[in-house]
Amino acid sequence: MKIAFTTSDRVHVNAHFGWAREIDVYEVSDKGYEFLETLKFEGDLKEDGNEDKITPKLDAIVDCTIVYVVAIGGSAAARLIKKGVTPVKARSEEEKIAELLTKLVQTLKGNPPPWLRKALQQKSTNFADEVENEAAV
Repeated sequence: MKIAFTTSDRVHVNAHFGWAREIDVYEVSDKGYEFLETLKFEGDLKEDGNEDKITPKLDAIVDCTIVYVVAIGGSAAARLIKKGVTPVKARSEEEKIAELLTKLVQTLKGNPPPWLRKALQQKSTNFADEVENEAAV
């Protein structure tokens, strides 16, 4: 599964979702994790109430299962959830991406909590499955 992190230093989860200029994306499984890419965003990202700034981010991380943020607005969180991406708040701006990734790998090896199982199930259902399920009704 793909996991995204809002970051300003590529070490900590320390950026607000709406204001983040960079989002690092990793592939995570029960065998480990691997860095995939840094998504970069331009423009006036600090403007509150500007929902247009969020759309490119939503589109860029739509294939991620989880996005870790230091903070996120209610409407952005709702839009993420609607797209099947679970936003998770970091405990603080000091929380390290590598530590979160290591914990996730360990969790996947064991018994993931209900919220993570649900997030994983959402991503395993793709558009073709949904069309097939509707045709069967």
